Amino acid sequence: MGRITLDKVTKKFGDVEVIPPLDLTIEEGEFVVFVGPSGCGKSTLLRLIAGLEDVSGGQIRIDGQDATLTPPAKRGLAMVFQSYALYPHMTVRKNIAFPLRMAGMDKAEQNRRIDNAAKILNLSDYIDRRPGQLSGGQRQRVAIGRAIVREPAAFLFDEPLSNLDAALRVGMRLEITELHKRLKTTMIYVTHDQVEAMTMADKIVVLRKGYIEQVGSPLELYRSPRNVFVAGFIGSPQMNLITGAEAEKHSATTIGIRPEHIVVSPSDGQWKGRVGMSEHLGSDTFFYVHDTGLAESLTVRVSGEIELKANDTVFLTPEADKIHRFDDKGLRVK
Repeated sequence: MGRITLDKVTKKFGDVEVIPPLDLTIEEGEFVVFVGPSGCGKSTLLRLIAGLEDVSGGQIRIDGQDATLTPPAKRGLAMVFQSYALYPHMTVRKNIAFPLRMAGMDKAEQNRRIDNAAKILNLSDYIDRRPGQLSGGQRQRVAIGRAIVREPAAFLFDEPLSNLDAALRVGMRLEITELHKRLKTTMIYVTHDQVEAMTMADKIVVLRKGYIEQVGSPLELYRSPRNVFVAGFIGSPQMNLITGAEAEKHSATTIGIRPEHIVVSPSDGQWKGRVGMSEHLGSDTFFYVHDTGLAESLTVRVSGEIELKANDTVFLTPEADKIHRFDDKGLRVK
């Protein structure tokens, strides 16, 4: 259960086509992340799968059955939104039970599912509290619990961590990933944060202006971006992209080198530059190097502490086997 197929799916708002004809298959049990910049169509695509938006063309199949015109409540999917949307006057138990009560499920089965979800999400000790007595992370777990009890064919997450602070985001990221491993249920997760995509996904779908730019595992996208857009979007800090004479030496219009694939030396190297701002993060240090003649600045990532300060002269050497080449259409050169 949980295989979802999009066949030439399109979406228009008036005369504006926000999702051009799109094909995608999400296999049973996969954790798939839709990622891309604001306005790329990722949330719209999720809402089409959920049935919250009508498709303008094409077909959506869930477990081989045409679900294009099926109402949301009958698609066997459960959605978790950015907003927790909990009832403040209800306890955790009643909030989780709400969709089961609406479905008319008998009390014994309700309690079995609620207790199971609370155990999975470490909410058993909070089951009689109200949302106002919970932290942001606990409230999000209640929202996820309300989805779990429906025992859906797939979970749909629409930027569920956006309202949490940085520390809670990391914790919830791990919890959702562990939840997927335990439940082995198909999950589709929308985010604009490529770090979330890289750390959580089995498969990433990179979107831009409604088009799928690339589909693959996190390491596939990191090691072999299909085009300049994916190269610049996946990876943190983002890949350095260089055009001009240096790229032409490599028979390319653009070359890319990730910050972590540049060797730094105070005395010799392939590219000479001047250290600008630096960011010391403990285990890593990021340098922004100017006056190389290659780009406005190059980002360099090194491990640990390094004795370089602003305006120091520095020499950079890219690791030869880690240089990415792109043609005049922005496509990867094999």
